[in-house]
Amino acid sequence: MSNTFAVSGQHYLFDVQAFAHTVLQAGGAEYSYALRDRTTRGVINDVAQGASEIGVLLETQGTAGELEAAIEEAGLVFTPLVESSPQIALPKSHPLSNSKTLSIEDLAAWPYLYFEQEEDAAVAFAEEALAQVPRAKTVACTDRASLSELASALNGYTVTSGILVGITDGGSLTTIPLETDVKLILGYVSKKGAELSPLAQKFVSYLDASLKRYAK
Repeated sequence: MSNTFAVSGQHYLFDVQAFAHTVLQAGGAEYSYALRDRTTRGVINDVAQGASEIGVLLETQGTAGELEAAIEEAGLVFTPLVESSPQIALPKSHPLSNSKTLSIEDLAAWPYLYFEQEEDAAVAFAEEALAQVPRAKTVACTDRASLSELASALNGYTVTSGILVGITDGGSLTTIPLETDVKLILGYVSKKGAELSPLAQKFVSYLDASLKRYAK
């Protein structure tokens, strides 16, 4: 019997590693798997509609209320796994790459790269902490590889979880602690009241271990 399993997530690397471990551990002669990079609303919709069993999401203390209201309205539940501090991701060749910490003000002259959400999406749906802070230079991206390449080409930066976990995508970037009291809450959404499949349980186990190992 062919195994089937799908995960949707925001544009982070840690779910890629967890997904790969799940596929390798499950094995099998036949299978049909899917890992989908989505906007925040796309993640919620995929899980609500059954296209994916698990959705990997990030919240902050400031966005949790609004985001979890949308999650609940969709018939889902958010399960937090780990708390992390925001990091600035920028090219290793960037003039600020050797800084011990950075503030948003330190980066005012440099292009800010972020993952584009739907036009009518609330700030709470942003994948980056402090997304509400005005910036003079902004570049919206829709996929992780483009953001990494543009950051290197433009000497730009983004705000991330800092969990790169050794995947080649993003390997040209380094992370530096952001000076802020904001905390990130990393976890997953699933259908309310539904029991996770064995593959979903394996994925969550790998995701939890990866986050707890690499969270800063």
